[in-house]
Amino acid sequence: MEALAAAIAVGISALGASLANSIIVKTTIEGISRQPELRGPLQTVMFIGIALVEAIPILAVVVAFMIL
Repeated sequence: MEALAAAIAVGISALGASLANSIIVKTTIEGISRQPELRGPLQTVMFIGIALVEAIPILAVVVAFMIL
């Protein structure tokens, strides 16, 4: 049962991270299309946001290994 719980936790966190990444990229593209001169700063903020969101599934994997 612990293995099933770990797999579900990692799967749900990966799903949530992928949805969050898609929202971040979508809003960045919308911002760039509205103000092309802010492309550099918007991309920088986007990459920082994506990195922070990607930390969530990594932490979920760590917790899953701790459960096992």
